[in-house]
Amino acid sequence: MRAWLRERRRSRIRARPFPGDWEPILERNVPIYRRLPESDRSELKGHVQVFLAEKRFEGAGGLTISDEIRVTIAAHACILLLHRESDCYPGLYTIIVYPGAYVAERTVWEASGIVTDRAETRLGESSPRGAVVLSWDAVEAAASDVGDCRNVVLHEFAHQLDAENGAAKGAPPLPDRSRYVVWARILGTEFERLRRDTASGQETILDRYGATSPAEFFAVATECFFTRPRLLRAHHPELYAELRGYYRQDPVRFAQYPPR
Repeated sequence: MRAWLRERRRSRIRARPFPGDWEPILERNVPIYRRLPESDRSELKGHVQVFLAEKRFEGAGGLTISDEIRVTIAAHACILLLHRESDCYPGLYTIIVYPGAYVAERTVWEASGIVTDRAETRLGESSPRGAVVLSWDAVEAAASDVGDCRNVVLHEFAHQLDAENGAAKGAPPLPDRSRYVVWARILGTEFERLRRDTASGQETILDRYGATSPAEFFAVATECFFTRPRLLRAHHPELYAELRGYYRQDPVRFAQYPPR
């Protein structure tokens, strides 16, 4: 009953007129949106409306949250939901946005048993405690450079998808168990390939940060799938095909069309 009521409420939200001042933000800040067919653009706008109705945004480091920030981040996050049955990131409640890179503490366990806290400069992170943290500078950079494979919003929200069945480990929930065997074979092989290429200094189209763990590999592969689809398909055809099946999208089809 609760799920039925939630979907009824969401249907009412999607049926509302899309705010006129939000459309230019999508056109300006979401390069993928400019290449989508009209049916996908309409679906994405419905997801954005639900996302913004349900998630809370908080500014940090003196940043004031605006519609520009909210709509830009929501649209990139919701691109990952197109064509899929989705509960709109059920474990996520808050998006915290800093104006630029920020410093966070990380606890490190040394082999000797010593535990230390280290300060790290970050552009984004996905917390299992219901929050995503982002640098607005990094979000804007990804929005303006369509040739860059890095997109901090796609990356961190891929972690959110990955964690929907527990801790993020590079295997998000799949429609049936049989698909996990293929997923593990393809992504496991590609992860090891990236680790070898990174260790040997070999050039790769995938961000080398993906070699740090299977969870980071899935997030990095997701970024590349949407931002450099033709290159990913050319160099990693099996990986591209597996992500195409998971996301139920084929970005190569739209990459050939110029922005509207």
